Amino acid sequence: MNSAYVDLIFFIARTITQLLQVYLWIVIIATVMTWFSPDPYNPIVRAIYGMTEPVFDWVREHMPVLFGGIDFSPMVVIIVIMFLQQWAIPHLSIALAYGFA
Repeated sequence: MNSAYVDLIFFIARTITQLLQVYLWIVIIATVMTWFSPDPYNPIVRAIYGMTEPVFDWVREHMPVLFGGIDFSPMVVIIVIMFLQQWAIPHLSIALAYGFA
């Protein structure tokens, strides 16, 4: 197997993992912001909600994550991100780099 190919696969896997880590923190920040009343016209608040609400809306459409008035869609997103970071990306990168055998 070509060493440059293996290095590229692991570089892409690390980059995706790091981007998912950044998004995980954005989800946590968006969740904490719902506990307060931030200014909805603040550009930072709008950017954070703009990055998270489409994903939360998709989760809400496909799963019943509202129980007793509590929205669990951020929890579902966090669990999926952690699954991708800790299991799917490492296993997929090893399979792509060294074969599926």
